[in-house]
Amino acid sequence: MASPDFPPESQDLQLYVRVVENVEDAVVAMDQTGTISLFNPAAEVCTGLSRRQCLRRSYEEIFHDQRTLINLIRSALREGRSFVNFEDVLLQRPSAPPIPVSILVSPLLTSSGHQEGVVLILRDLTRVRELEEAVRHADRLSMIGTMAAGLAHEIKNPLSGIKGAAQLLDREITEDSQLKEYTRIMTREVERVNGIIEELMDLASPRQPVMGEVHLGKLLGDIVLFQREAARNRNLSFALRLDPSIPPIRGDENLLTRLFLNLIKNAAESIDQQGAVEISTRVASEYHLNQPGDRPVPFIEVEIRDTGKGMTAAQMEQIFTPFFTTKNRGGGLGLPICQKIVSEHRGFLKVESQPGAGSTFTVSLPFYR
Repeated sequence: MASPDFPPESQDLQLYVRVVENVEDAVVAMDQTGTISLFNPAAEVCTGLSRRQCLRRSYEEIFHDQRTLINLIRSALREGRSFVNFEDVLLQRPSAPPIPVSILVSPLLTSSGHQEGVVLILRDLTRVRELEEAVRHADRLSMIGTMAAGLAHEIKNPLSGIKGAAQLLDREITEDSQLKEYTRIMTREVERVNGIIEELMDLASPRQPVMGEVHLGKLLGDIVLFQREAARNRNLSFALRLDPSIPPIRGDENLLTRLFLNLIKNAAESIDQQGAVEISTRVASEYHLNQPGDRPVPFIEVEIRDTGKGMTAAQMEQIFTPFFTTKNRGGGLGLPICQKIVSEHRGFLKVESQPGAGSTFTVSLPFYR
């Protein structure tokens, strides 16, 4: 029903304005001369520029270092048709890192069909690329896990034979013989290799999660309590920044404990002398898990940030590969198993790091109530 204070046309205009002001995509309108006449709040966030900086200025002046963007706008103004670029175009920003965006430029037409400008729509693809990277890591890990399971099965049988032979030989050798130490070393090393194989098989075919209520705040608090005790002789601080409004989520408490214990322990071990580890939780509203017939499910993010030595881009590409490790001691299976646990919970694990600037691991878990 029309409001008595405003005619229907005015109400329609107000609705259009609210839609443009509230959409998550950046919307920029220009007249036929290329002068910017509209710059919505999402455009301010996306470009890092304010509306005041951009209104009544030429698009070529505002986007002077974005050749792809300028060429698309120029073509739309000249030819009067839409142009789309869904490939990654890095949008340069004055005071923030560049972000990948998709670009849509459409002619702005009057009711009579006369072109009076163009509309530019930019969509931030940062989250999309992060999810694609997480899926790529999970797929690669699944393939490696399958290969590892076959390899482990082939090694396990002869390894049992070696261990049995070493134990029989140990019984035949007298206690005062110098050979006794060799048989003990053989048995110990076989057991060590067997432990690695068990971890590989766990990576390839972990047990099915036993879902129940998991209080993330309590789980993380208990882990930090033990890690503080383990690091009491080091100049290392732990900080918890937990959202108290997050209720229990569905998950396997034992597997999630193993996951976060590994990540928090890794964060602490990445710090040589002094530093800090910060663990925070929040409800992520940027993306949802959509299932047919169900309501979209938001994600809970657990972020583990350290001030350690960080990693190079080449190291980050390899950290989820079995047996790759950046530590002096370690088997290199911890992070692949973490990735597997997160995948079993239908979540995502991502990492951000720079040499000398520490690392941040973010676990995203679907918020099933």
